[in-house]
Amino acid sequence: MPRVKRSTKRNDRRKKILERASGYFLTKSKLYQAAQEAVERGLKFAYTGRKQKKRQFRSLWIVRISAACKLNNFSYSQLINGLKKAGIELDRKILSDIAIQDAAGFTALVEKAKATLAAEVKAA
Repeated sequence: MPRVKRSTKRNDRRKKILERASGYFLTKSKLYQAAQEAVERGLKFAYTGRKQKKRQFRSLWIVRISAACKLNNFSYSQLINGLKKAGIELDRKILSDIAIQDAAGFTALVEKAKATLAAEVKAA
Protein backbone atom coordinates (compact mmCIF):
# COMPACT_ATOMS: atom_id res chain seq x y z
CA MET A 1 0.00 0.00 0.00
CA PRO A 2 1.37 3.45 -0.89
CA ARG A 3 2.45 5.86 1.81
CA VAL A 4 0.38 9.03 2.18
CA LYS A 5 1.89 12.14 3.73
CA ARG A 6 -1.16 14.47 3.33
CA SER A 7 0.94 17.57 2.80
CA THR A 8 -1.32 19.70 0.58
CA LYS A 9 -4.61 18.54 2.11
CA ARG A 10 -3.36 19.17 5.64
CA ASN A 11 -1.93 22.57 4.71
CA ASP A 12 -5.15 23.60 2.98
CA ARG A 13 -7.21 22.60 6.00
CA ARG A 14 -4.91 24.44 8.39
CA LYS A 15 -4.83 27.53 6.18
CA LYS A 16 -8.65 27.59 6.05
CA ILE A 17 -8.93 27.44 9.85
CA LEU A 18 -6.24 30.10 10.37
CA GLU A 19 -7.90 32.41 7.83
CA ARG A 20 -11.21 32.07 9.67
CA ALA A 21 -9.41 32.84 12.94
CA SER A 22 -7.71 36.00 11.69
CA GLY A 23 -8.60 38.84 14.00
CA TYR A 24 -8.84 36.63 17.09
CA PHE A 25 -6.74 37.58 20.13
CA LEU A 26 -3.16 36.31 20.63
CA THR A 27 -2.59 32.59 19.98
CA LYS A 28 -6.15 32.02 18.81
CA SER A 29 -5.20 33.66 15.52
CA LYS A 30 -1.70 32.17 15.21
CA LEU A 31 -1.51 28.60 16.55
CA TYR A 32 -3.52 25.94 14.76
CA GLN A 33 -4.96 24.04 17.71
CA ALA A 34 -6.06 27.16 19.60
CA ALA A 35 -7.42 28.63 16.36
CA GLN A 36 -9.37 25.46 15.61
CA GLU A 37 -11.02 25.51 19.04
CA ALA A 38 -11.85 29.20 18.75
CA VAL A 39 -13.28 28.82 15.23
CA GLU A 40 -15.45 25.85 16.24
CA ARG A 41 -16.71 27.79 19.24
CA GLY A 42 -17.42 30.82 17.08
CA LEU A 43 -19.33 28.72 14.54
CA LYS A 44 -21.41 27.26 17.36
CA PHE A 45 -22.33 30.75 18.57
CA ALA A 46 -23.04 31.85 15.00
CA TYR A 47 -25.48 28.95 14.57
CA THR A 48 -27.40 29.76 17.74
CA GLY A 49 -27.22 33.47 16.92
CA ARG A 50 -29.05 32.90 13.62
CA LYS A 51 -31.89 31.26 15.57
CA GLN A 52 -31.94 34.00 18.24
CA LYS A 53 -32.05 36.72 15.58
CA LYS A 54 -35.45 35.49 14.40
CA ARG A 55 -36.81 35.55 17.97
CA GLN A 56 -35.42 39.00 18.67
CA PHE A 57 -36.87 40.52 15.51
CA ARG A 58 -40.32 39.05 16.19
CA SER A 59 -40.14 40.49 19.71
CA LEU A 60 -39.14 43.89 18.30
CA TRP A 61 -42.05 43.86 15.84
CA ILE A 62 -44.48 43.03 18.65
CA VAL A 63 -43.16 45.91 20.78
CA ARG A 64 -43.56 48.33 17.86
CA ILE A 65 -47.10 47.16 17.11
CA SER A 66 -48.01 47.39 20.79
CA ALA A 67 -46.69 50.95 21.01
CA ALA A 68 -48.71 51.96 17.95
CA CYS A 69 -51.80 50.30 19.45
CA LYS A 70 -51.37 52.27 22.68
CA LEU A 71 -51.44 55.49 20.62
CA ASN A 72 -54.85 54.36 19.31
CA ASN A 73 -56.15 53.37 22.79
CA PHE A 74 -56.18 49.68 21.91
CA SER A 75 -54.20 46.67 23.09
CA TYR A 76 -51.93 44.45 21.03
CA SER A 77 -53.80 41.25 21.87
CA GLN A 78 -57.15 42.77 20.91
CA LEU A 79 -55.68 44.01 17.62
CA ILE A 80 -54.34 40.58 16.67
CA ASN A 81 -57.61 38.92 17.70
CA GLY A 82 -59.70 41.46 15.78
CA LEU A 83 -57.58 41.21 12.64
CA LYS A 84 -57.79 37.40 12.66
CA LYS A 85 -61.55 37.50 13.05
CA ALA A 86 -61.82 40.11 10.30
CA GLY A 87 -59.88 37.81 7.99
CA ILE A 88 -56.93 40.21 7.60
CA GLU A 89 -53.82 38.06 7.37
CA LEU A 90 -50.86 40.39 7.90
CA ASP A 91 -47.79 39.11 9.71
CA ARG A 92 -46.15 41.03 12.52
CA LYS A 93 -43.28 42.24 10.33
CA ILE A 94 -45.68 43.94 7.91
CA LEU A 95 -47.85 45.30 10.73
CA SER A 96 -44.85 46.90 12.44
CA ASP A 97 -43.71 48.38 9.13
CA ILE A 98 -47.18 49.86 8.57
CA ALA A 99 -47.17 51.23 12.13
CA ILE A 100 -43.88 53.03 11.47
CA GLN A 101 -44.36 54.18 7.87
CA ASP A 102 -48.12 54.77 7.62
CA ALA A 103 -49.82 55.84 10.86
CA ALA A 104 -53.15 56.53 9.13
CA GLY A 105 -53.17 53.07 7.55
CA PHE A 106 -52.43 51.48 10.92
CA THR A 107 -55.25 53.46 12.51
CA ALA A 108 -57.58 52.14 9.81
CA LEU A 109 -56.53 48.59 10.67
CA VAL A 110 -57.18 49.25 14.36
CA GLU A 111 -60.63 50.64 13.55
CA LYS A 112 -61.39 47.56 11.44
CA ALA A 113 -60.34 45.29 14.32
CA LYS A 114 -62.45 47.31 16.78
CA ALA A 115 -65.48 47.10 14.51
CA THR A 116 -65.09 43.34 14.08
CA LEU A 117 -64.82 42.75 17.83
CA ALA A 118 -67.80 45.06 18.51
CA ALA A 119 -69.92 43.23 15.94
CA GLU A 120 -69.02 39.90 17.51
CA VAL A 121 -70.03 41.14 20.98
CA LYS A 122 -73.39 42.34 19.65
CA ALA A 123 -74.00 39.01 17.89
CA ALA A 124 -73.36 37.03 21.08
